[in-house]
Amino acid sequence: MKKILSLVVGLNAFLLCVAQPAYTLEQILDSARQNNIALRHAKFDVEAARQQRKEAFTKYFPGISGTGAWFNADKGMARMDMNPGEMISPELGASLAMMFPPEALAALSSPISMSMMKNGTIAGVNATQPLFAGGQIVNGNRLAKVGEEVASLQMQLTEDEVELTAQQYYWQIISLQEKLKTIDAIEAMLNDIRKDVEVAVRAGLAVRNDLLQVQLRQNEVESQKLKLQNGLSLVKLLLAQYCGLQDTSFTLAADMDDTGELPLKEDPEQALPGTAEYQLLDKKVEAAKLQRKIAVGQNLPSVAVGAGYNYHNLMENDRTFGMVYATVSVPLSDWWGGSHAIKRKRIEYQKALDEQQDKSELLQIRMQHSWNNVVEARQQLDLAQRSIEQAEENLRLNRNFYKAGTTKMSDLLEAQLLCQQAHDSYTDAFADYQNKVLEYRQAVGQ
Repeated sequence: MKKILSLVVGLNAFLLCVAQPAYTLEQILDSARQNNIALRHAKFDVEAARQQRKEAFTKYFPGISGTGAWFNADKGMARMDMNPGEMISPELGASLAMMFPPEALAALSSPISMSMMKNGTIAGVNATQPLFAGGQIVNGNRLAKVGEEVASLQMQLTEDEVELTAQQYYWQIISLQEKLKTIDAIEAMLNDIRKDVEVAVRAGLAVRNDLLQVQLRQNEVESQKLKLQNGLSLVKLLLAQYCGLQDTSFTLAADMDDTGELPLKEDPEQALPGTAEYQLLDKKVEAAKLQRKIAVGQNLPSVAVGAGYNYHNLMENDRTFGMVYATVSVPLSDWWGGSHAIKRKRIEYQKALDEQQDKSELLQIRMQHSWNNVVEARQQLDLAQRSIEQAEENLRLNRNFYKAGTTKMSDLLEAQLLCQQAHDSYTDAFADYQNKVLEYRQAVGQ
């Protein structure tokens, strides 16, 4: 059985290499890192956070604004009626009578109406530099930087998830390929058994029922092969879509004999600070602390200075002027609601601290659980390897016994089935072990 399996595996590998490209695990992971949509979006999030940090930095510089307005009213916005005669004393009137003709004096005694600002244009450019804003600008920039760091950590977690999913697809395909190779070897062996049984039946040394059992077993193996081929086609489609591969005409290469050494066990408490999950918790605490400071700053006075250059023609003449100014804003009534906002931010900060403590403990438990899974998977792999050796020896003995006429065909076919199951179990155990090792390395931040 082992020789037949080796020959079939070698022949299939040669034919597949000639017809189709063969990718290694590292090539698949590289393709996933470059083409996966979720990872690409995570990179966009990092760039968006970087732009937000740069936007927050501009708050350190003066704010420049330009204003302009034009109006035309149906009447002057500033009107004044006055009677010069009421403002002239008798003594001044007598003096004016001697200096002006009567017609002029009559005009002074009539009421006069004045109207201004019926239409006009106003324009100006001003620059305002904040000097003190309760720490809102400084803490806002720090918060934007924390946001960028959070986006980078989220991208790292997304990359870990993409690598794990791509590797799971990879080993699932490898498992299906190996099972198909086992099926090919089983088919070759059943063909040999069928030929021997047909000869024995014609010679009268075996009953026809033995031949029927072999044929039924061949049909069962053919059915399994069809299911494996369909499953392989589906998983290839999933992997190609996940990693951005152009088509599914590929095979995957892996050394199924190289189990490697167990990874080194890390101390959970020492490994914790190096994990992206813990660093995200730390950044959440830092962000909550900065948001509390910003809430305090929103209720503190703000001071700014500015300068501007303005123009108007409200008095029917063009006028331009420059000015400098200073402003102080004190939020008096906002303290009522602001004090509650500060308390709310203080509660959120305490919640972030509690969440950091709680999830840190869970992360350490996850590390230990992942390590237990690695050890268990390795033990299952070793058991599967021993099962192959025992199943192949059992198959060899039953085949010899059948040829000697000391066992039944059903026993031989059962031994063949056990051998196939042992090979399939080893393939599954090998793939599971590789996935468990990656899960542990990601859990400890490697």
